[in-house]
Formats: sequence, C-alpha cells, structure tokens
Amino acid sequence: MQKKPFVTLPQIEEMVQTYPTPFHLYDEKGIRENARKVKAAFAWNPGFKEYFAVKATPNPRILQILKEEGFGADCSSYTELLMSKAVGLTGHNIMFSSNVTPAQDFALAAELGAIINFDDITHIDFYEKIAPFQDTMCCRYNPGGDFVLDNEIMDTPQQAKYGMTRPQMTEAFLKLKEKGVKHFGIHAFLASNTVANEYYPALARILFKTAVELQRETGVHIAFINLSGGVGVPYRPDQQPNDIMAIGEGVRQAYEEILTPAGMGDVAIFTEMGRFILAPYGCLVTQCIHQKHTHKEYIGCDACAANLMRPAMYGAYHHITVLGKEDAPCDHMYDVTGGLCENNDKFAIDRMLPQIDVGDYLVIHDTGAHGFAMGYNYNGKLRSAEVLLHEDGSTELIRRAETPQDYFATLDVTGVFGDK
Repeated sequence: MQKKPFVTLPQIEEMVQTYPTPFHLYDEKGIRENARKVKAAFAWNPGFKEYFAVKATPNPRILQILKEEGFGADCSSYTELLMSKAVGLTGHNIMFSSNVTPAQDFALAAELGAIINFDDITHIDFYEKIAPFQDTMCCRYNPGGDFVLDNEIMDTPQQAKYGMTRPQMTEAFLKLKEKGVKHFGIHAFLASNTVANEYYPALARILFKTAVELQRETGVHIAFINLSGGVGVPYRPDQQPNDIMAIGEGVRQAYEEILTPAGMGDVAIFTEMGRFILAPYGCLVTQCIHQKHTHKEYIGCDACAANLMRPAMYGAYHHITVLGKEDAPCDHMYDVTGGLCENNDKFAIDRMLPQIDVGDYLVIHDTGAHGFAMGYNYNGKLRSAEVLLHEDGSTELIRRAETPQDYFATLDVTGVFGDK
C-alpha cells in the first residue's frame, strides 16, 4: 500500500507563508469521515458512544469537531477535564479514566458529572472522602496473564499497572452497590495499536463473559461495557488497515452470542479510539535545513523529537514523504534527524528516500494522535503550531507556536526580555 499525504507541495508552500515550519497539520475532512465510519460500524448498538481519548490530541478545536460528530471525551487528568468542559462536554459525555488519581481530579470529575472509571479498588474509599457516589460508575478490569490472539502474544496485561483483578471486580461492585450506585460499567485495555480486526471482538468476548459472571455474582445492573482503545493504524505502508465495519460486526456477533441470551441485551458499547480516530489525519510538516555527509548521510530538519517523540522513545516507524518528489525513485539512504542534543533524535534511520535537498518540505505521516501531545521543551525547544486544514482547502490556526516568552513564563526572568 502506498501512503499518500493529504496535502500537496503547492498547499504547503502557501501555508508556510503564514505558518512557519515545523507545524502539525490536521485533515478535517478525513477526521469527520472516519468518525462517521466508527458510528456506522456500531450503529447496531443503540447505546453506542465513542469517547475520544483527549490525551491523543488535546486540542479544543479537534474536540469540538468530534463533539459535532456525536463523540464524547475520555479524560485522564484535571486539565483534560477542563478542556472538555470548555467545549461543552460535561456529564455522561465524559468518561474519566485515570490512575494514581489526585483528589482534585476526582473532585472536578464529580462536579462535571463525568462517569468515573475506578482504576483500583482502594480508590473507592479515597473517592468517598471527596464527593458523593453517582448513580452510574465504572471499574477497570485487568485479567492478568498474556493477551493472545491467533497464537501470538499481543500484550502482557500482567505487567500493566492498570485495573483490578477478577476477585477485586466483584468486591468493588458489591462495595459500590452498598454506596448506592445503581448502574455499572466495565472497562479494559489489553493491547496497544493492534492492526488486527480480531482484537476488539476477542476483547469483547472476555468482557462480555465477565459481565455475565459479575451480574450473576452481584445482582447489579451492568449498563455499559467500554472496550477502550487499542485499535491501531498502519504506520508502515506494507501493513493492512483495520476494517472498522468488520470489527463492529465481530463485536455484534459476540454480543448476541453472550450478552443477549443472558438477558443483558440493553448493555451499551463504549469505545475510546484516540489513535484510530485521529492518527492518519495528522502529519508533521518540516523543512530540510541542513545536510551532513560523514559516516552516514544525514538530513537535518527544523522539527525534532520535541515535536514528535514516538520514533526516539519507541523506535516507532513513521512514513516520510518528500513533497514534490512523490514519484521520484527512493534511491538515497538517509538518517532523518532533528537538532536535539540526543543521538536518538531521529525520525528515520537508514531510510530509502528520494534525493533530498536543502529547502525541501517533508511530511511525516500519522502524527494526528500522540504526536503534538507528547511534545516537550528539552534544549529549550519550543512547541510548534497546530493547523487545521478545512474541507474547502482553507486553513485555521488552532494552536499558535510557542515563543521564548512562553518558555520563560513560569520563571522570574526579569531582564531577559528587556524588562527593567
């Protein structure tokens, strides 16, 4: 599969007159179309709701677009709650899934009426000192062991810090029932960035069976099951993308085989697909500003790992297109680097690309989720702008680039900017 950018060289040449590189660019048309596909895939479930994982792309304008498409917000912190509130997402339009949760975070989540997803059984007593229990609350489940799909270990829940054991889930439900909770949810996340249509249906079967057991053991009403995230995207051009319609159909079959016969046909299905919703519809636009010819051939960009951490942190692959040279032969081997004082500040290592010249613009693909969000200020690097490409081809600055004043804003730096 050939990965094509959603933007052309002439478009970028026009944009950089207003937005200097580097910047993250988002495709509104792609975002909206993908959001509608997700809703269509789960339309068989009347209570279905996607809670977009704010941590993936924490920008109010993005949240507003997804709100317009009927999505809620999955929040994990105080500031994510504030951002969701700012765009009008409150009440059960927020799922609050956090861990090692500060008291002020629980307090704000309760004030907003969010559905609170307890990560640990001890959090129930902790929460009781902060806010009253709500009619609807949720618990996060960790089955432990390895998560195996088609005889392949996809992830190791036993090593994850998240969620409760199976006995703790029963204890937590009974405890919350005593506190007056009337409607319960179950949440679990067992694997990250899977490009296998079988992942969600396999997870659903685990959670559906657990839901039936818990309902029988505790007598509570299980209102929803949250399949969380984990549905991934094809970062590499040779990977096949997930088929969201097939995924939705697989979950439906599991639902009708397990929940419906148990008299639990009213259970709503929730999801939290930050990466699947946004990753392919964002890119990092950067310019080649240097070349270096030593033991290897290096391309130096004006972006760095401070703008996109995944390659440096995980060794993650992100495809690169040299704009204007999409059809040129990939006959040059480069390390594509940024300017941090870290040797792992590389977007690509030994990557075959067309000849790159100083001044060329590069598009680094699939940065719409966990791209800008993971940025940082090491070496005093300033976070870039975020730009939204509208369906009509116009652009909107949805986050300005940081300035040195922003970097120094929390310090007492009288005199740095000519102050007296």
